[in-house]
Amino acid sequence: MPDITIQNLTKVYEESGDEIVAVDDVTLTIADGEFVTLVGPSGCGKTTTLRCVAGLNTPTSGTIHFGERDVTGIPVQERNIALLFQDIALYPHMSVQENMAYGLKIAGFSRKERIARVEEAAGLLQITDQLEKMPSELSGGQQQRVALGRSLVRDPEVFLFDEPMSDLDAKLKAELRPVIEKVTDEIGCPTLYVTHDQEEAMTMSDRVAVINDGELEQVAPPKEIYDEPESKFVSQFIGQPSTQFFDGRVRAVNGRGTLVVGDYEYEVSDGLKGWSGDDVRVGLRPQYITVSDDAEAGIPATHLLDEPLGDATHSFFETEFGEVIVVTDPDFEGNGGEYGLVFQSDYIRLFDVDSGVRIA
Repeated sequence: MPDITIQNLTKVYEESGDEIVAVDDVTLTIADGEFVTLVGPSGCGKTTTLRCVAGLNTPTSGTIHFGERDVTGIPVQERNIALLFQDIALYPHMSVQENMAYGLKIAGFSRKERIARVEEAAGLLQITDQLEKMPSELSGGQQQRVALGRSLVRDPEVFLFDEPMSDLDAKLKAELRPVIEKVTDEIGCPTLYVTHDQEEAMTMSDRVAVINDGELEQVAPPKEIYDEPESKFVSQFIGQPSTQFFDGRVRAVNGRGTLVVGDYEYEVSDGLKGWSGDDVRVGLRPQYITVSDDAEAGIPATHLLDEPLGDATHSFFETEFGEVIVVTDPDFEGNGGEYGLVFQSDYIRLFDVDSGVRIA
């Protein structure tokens, strides 16, 4: 199977005489057998990028290669791709088997070959017992498996997914995620998956590509994206609850860069010496903030409310920096008291105030 190579991809639309840059100079390679997810907020350019790869949109500039083949100007029907959309669009008057085999029938495959491919795909998707049913008799998750099978039988070179699970509830999503992973791993072709759901991106991907305002912010394995975000946007977008941010300032103490947040000082990277006297944005994930009963032990905080989640509690506090969320123990109850929020300094991440770029 070929790699997908996206090089300097730009897509510009004209609207009422104005130019709108939907995708801005995106470069990304998806290796053979690799699962890469484009994730970002609505309108960030992720679906436009995928549609250019599929051949549904024509790039304004840049190139797209499948292996050595330049497919930038090749129509969608000649790209040998499997494309799965949010809209399942099964034919209601056809059985599951007929829906899955229809594309093969149009392509001229024999009935024997169609049956063999459909049965193989149905076995992989665990819907063999559904082949004689009509789409109206299936659950949403089963319908999505049928749509996946319809793409699978074509033996594609490239798999493209455009938010295929956005209409499913949380339980069905959890059931379908491992199915998609299993299917794409079985086929072994490069997969580009688009979603705004960070849980899908983090659990399914070999690498995650975070896109914002048409530009790639960071491309890395899920754990690296989470632990070492390269920008404030990535840190804020990935993770639930989101990274909490505070105003900080850097000053030089004994030749080292020291971070000052409120009345507290933290030793951080030596590289901060060049930032002495500058304001910075301090980011810290909520599980790395400890709640102390001693209000003077950390950032003074007034408890607002708790959201018990079974295995943990999300606790909300009011501070001089605004509202702060902390992940606390399952049995924590703040009861409106006064507390101190203590930072675990090893997990502090610092960002430039203006650009949002990570500096430490």
